[in-house]
Amino acid sequence: MKFSTSKNELQEALQKLSKATPLRTTLPVLSCVLINATNNKTTLTTTDLELSIEIKISVSIEEEGGAAVPLKQLYDITNEINDGTRITIFVNNKNKVEISTGIGSYDLMGKQKEEFPTTQKIDNSKKINILGTILKEVINSTLFAVSKDDLKPSLTGVLFRFNSNGLTAVATDGHRLVKVVNEKYKTNGFSGDIVVPKKFLSYLSAHLKDKDIVLSVGETHIQATINEDTIISRTINEVFPDYESVIPTDNNNILKVDKKTLLGAIKRVSIFSNKATHQVAFNISKEGFFITTEDPESSSKAREEVLAVYEGEDIIIGYNGEYLKDVINNTQGEELIIKLNTPISATLFTGSEKNKIMLLMPVRINS
Repeated sequence: MKFSTSKNELQEALQKLSKATPLRTTLPVLSCVLINATNNKTTLTTTDLELSIEIKISVSIEEEGGAAVPLKQLYDITNEINDGTRITIFVNNKNKVEISTGIGSYDLMGKQKEEFPTTQKIDNSKKINILGTILKEVINSTLFAVSKDDLKPSLTGVLFRFNSNGLTAVATDGHRLVKVVNEKYKTNGFSGDIVVPKKFLSYLSAHLKDKDIVLSVGETHIQATINEDTIISRTINEVFPDYESVIPTDNNNILKVDKKTLLGAIKRVSIFSNKATHQVAFNISKEGFFITTEDPESSSKAREEVLAVYEGEDIIIGYNGEYLKDVINNTQGEELIIKLNTPISATLFTGSEKNKIMLLMPVRINS
């Protein structure tokens, strides 16, 4: 295999491909990028067995072929080469790789392309066409609430529900829940639920543009096509929890407060909270709205009053301060509406986005 390409195009491709290269692996070939060079096209592929990325690049080809080349070394040397330089890559029949420019050559050992895992093929009959900006907005609204607990696999992704009413996306880690409904999306025939891993969605969010994107849904995988790039991920084959049953409908105590003011108070009070529990409390009554914390272990405490409008019964309710900041940070607009019921029931948070609702479970306040 022998071809040449521009430094800038190769660098951009390798940067994207690195997102599907595992940091640690028992399969050394997974640390490589698979290069397939033909007269029709040249593709570069990486995979960590959960996420696969395939990118087409423009090359001047002298000899067709394929090989698995260590990605980190190829990426590092490409970064150090001057912009605008042509890079020639030659691999002989013993998988010795030579990378050459006008001023130097660099050798390393590759692996046979047959060692590289086969890319999953997706049945293209189930296709979803969606505007990139809509999908990006939905992804960015939900990712913060995805669970990091691998023992609960159904919670380590975002539920996407496609139907005639539009697109509903839900994420929860058992403490926080966010539900987004986008009625701008109109189904083009596909209806159903897919639980999509966080890593796939994070990659898409970073590369989506104001153009249509095509999603192809298979039995065990989902594929996204963005221009000449193909991204494939396993879907999460677990039943997503019945989220509607945990969203309360009887939270009749209503607190209206300036988002920026509330967030600032929480950040200041949280400094004095317990470093393990991050516990803060809302103390809301006719006398006012106070945010408090106390940590007997370090003999620290804090109390701050926040101006707000409240209609309801007196209540003292505790939260994990870190989760609370996440929820508030992910609301839009200047005014925040908080709906409460009891100190042990879920609290609802909404901002200016009427199609988005967030839920936060309280914590027991230390006596």
